Amino acid sequence: MKADPSAHFLVAVENKTLVGFIAVLRGKLKRNSHSAYLVLGVDNNYRGQGVASALFEEVFSWSQIQGISRLELTVIKHNHPAFNLYSKRGFILEGEKVHSLMIDGKPVNEYYMYKLL
Repeated sequence: MKADPSAHFLVAVENKTLVGFIAVLRGKLKRNSHSAYLVLGVDNNYRGQGVASALFEEVFSWSQIQGISRLELTVIKHNHPAFNLYSKRGFILEGEKVHSLMIDGKPVNEYYMYKLL
């Protein structure tokens, strides 16, 4: 497998168990290499314990060193806990992606959020 320099992954581990991750997918073109899309996941048993916040802090620091000045993510519209977490971490609602996902055969909207560093 060939390493992708535009992708960066961080994991949170407790007692040799993966409890969370964050993926940073940087733009590959000159005009969007200043931005990165984030994908976050935290095990249900570890939510509310600061795992996501710690991962975000690491990504914020790493991104500034790498010259990334814009972070983006999406969140399912009805996922209020995640939306509130992202808002507390400084992400701002940018817009809504209508029918962007199909969950259980039904269309679901996502919010598009960003944070400038």
